[in-house]
Amino acid sequence: MPELPEVETTRRGIEPHITGQQVNTVIVRQPKLRWPIPPRLKKTLPGQKILNVTRRGKYLLLNATKGTVIIHLGMSGSLKLVESDQAAKKHDHFDIVFNNNKTLRLHDPRRFGSVLWTTRPALNHPLLSSLGPEPLEDEFNTNYLFQCSRKRSVAIKTFIMNSKVVVGVGNIYASEALFRSGIRPTIAAGKISKLRYQRLVNAIKNVLQDAIAEGGTTLRDFTNGEGKPGYFKQKLLVYGRTGEPCTMCNKAIKQSQQNQRTTYYCSHCQR
Repeated sequence: MPELPEVETTRRGIEPHITGQQVNTVIVRQPKLRWPIPPRLKKTLPGQKILNVTRRGKYLLLNATKGTVIIHLGMSGSLKLVESDQAAKKHDHFDIVFNNNKTLRLHDPRRFGSVLWTTRPALNHPLLSSLGPEPLEDEFNTNYLFQCSRKRSVAIKTFIMNSKVVVGVGNIYASEALFRSGIRPTIAAGKISKLRYQRLVNAIKNVLQDAIAEGGTTLRDFTNGEGKPGYFKQKLLVYGRTGEPCTMCNKAIKQSQQNQRTTYYCSHCQR
């Protein structure tokens, strides 16, 4: 599914093209996504301008004159800008059509994404209000993560993928960050030293920044706001590399299951 780098790449791709633009029409072809698209959006949003596009965790926030469109890409969703006369394809469920003849189009084959609307402060929305800190901001640091982990018996990979602890560290980047910091994914979060947490925090920040710089990771479905794939896949060190040699020690990368997610690691380099 699109993780933080993919969502941030999408945000950066669409923001320059829709900021300051007035909404002409909203088209809903399939309202039944993870949650139903609010019917009132077709009447409420036209005539409003998009003031800016921000992100909270994996949610995109289209901040308009009188409220905010909250978009989540789900398991297979993508947003892209197209010409307004471009015919919709299968699984193109939702359009925001602007007065400049550009359309922001949501494509979501599995329909696990969402499009919601709020007139209240977006960060107070129930989906956003309990989220942990952003991993690339100063609030997410060694002291914070170390203190959160005390007396926690949950595995470290599960711990850092908890959006109430830190947002946006999904399966791909959790595996990569743990490899970079030399921490085995199954170790209990509460048993890791502060020094190792310092390495992990740095690794999380670095791997996310590297992925954003490469436009995210395209494994199957992801494309950015311009319909282009992300290229970080070529730089993955463990994720999806079962049986291939570790780039550090040359031993085979292993995989296991954690909370119904596949985990990739090196049993020699990660302890």
